[in-house]
Amino acid sequence: MLMRQPLDVVIVGAGVVGAACAYYASRSGLSVAVVDRGPVAGGTTGAGEGNLLVSDKVPGPELDLALLSAALWRELADELPPDIEYEQKGGLVVAAGEASLATLGATAAGQRAVGVEAFAVAEDQLRDLEPHLARGLAGGVHYPQDAQVQPALAAAHLLRAAARGGARTLPGVEVVAVLTGASGEVRGVRTDKGELLAPAVVNAAGTWGGELAALAGVELPVLPRRGFVLVTEPLPPLIRHKVYAAEYVADVSSGSAALQTSPVVEGTPSGPVLIGASRERVGFDRTLSVPVISRLAAGATALFPVLADVRVLRTYHGFRPYLPDHLPAIGADPRVPGLFHACGHEGAGIGLAPATGRLIADAIRGETPVLDPGPFAPERFDTTRDAA
Repeated sequence: MLMRQPLDVVIVGAGVVGAACAYYASRSGLSVAVVDRGPVAGGTTGAGEGNLLVSDKVPGPELDLALLSAALWRELADELPPDIEYEQKGGLVVAAGEASLATLGATAAGQRAVGVEAFAVAEDQLRDLEPHLARGLAGGVHYPQDAQVQPALAAAHLLRAAARGGARTLPGVEVVAVLTGASGEVRGVRTDKGELLAPAVVNAAGTWGGELAALAGVELPVLPRRGFVLVTEPLPPLIRHKVYAAEYVADVSSGSAALQTSPVVEGTPSGPVLIGASRERVGFDRTLSVPVISRLAAGATALFPVLADVRVLRTYHGFRPYLPDHLPAIGADPRVPGLFHACGHEGAGIGLAPATGRLIADAIRGETPVLDPGPFAPERFDTTRDAA
């Protein structure tokens, strides 16, 4: 047995979502172990840009979650070490034409109605915010609440903070079974290194959340959605905000499996500029796609011509955990008492991690949730339950 004493919670997944679950669970007094078959932040978290966004979400449950998380990230930035690189730089969404600008303006109006700070930026004001932005754009919207962190370091420091509350992190440990009792209730997990006993198991396995759910005998249709990011050579400060085209919002909410790209450009405190974004459902294919890389580079230089002669030092890609309705699965699974899910956040997991962790800790302890978890119910995809 990995640990002789029974635990309160076993969290499967050491990405930023699992780390946030561990942080809030341990802070509430629960004994916690986090297991991952790989290293800390070895999956989607380590391949992320670290975006903490409200700008790309329309009014509804995900935006509510994002607003709560934005507040929690500000609290965490005061507690965690500065090398998580938390920066509330703000976002600037730009429109190339009048039709796109009108759609963007309508989205911003809806967001303002639920508490998002969103300020219209006229064509002749865009370069006041971003001096190197291309000319000829129709206008945009400025979102001061958008922020960024270094995602792998954020996950690591959340786990270190959880360790101060007694939590243990066990990398390189693969869960091979979810243990259940005579009535189907969770008793813990079996791993390739032994058993961990606990009455609660949290599925924070990201893109592999569907596989972990299947080990518990339930359906959760998590699919991988591949995305590439380009990293430039270190540069002097050129880009002040996270800047992206208005079409990015539509790409995020699209259910298409086909390739979609829309320019997303942002600087980092250490100098390199990050360039995205692409989305496509190609399974776990890790093949480098030169056409995708070319489209991302072309989109970035169209927004910022100053980048045309800048060297790209590397490119990386990861797999976002996609669920069909674009909402994560968060909370207790009524099909298996003691099983909780915290996965399926797609590209927003880093931003939504703190609120997810709070909801999971509240659910495990049976406390009143900080916001309505109903829209994130894990069983909502179960066709067998619907038929019954």
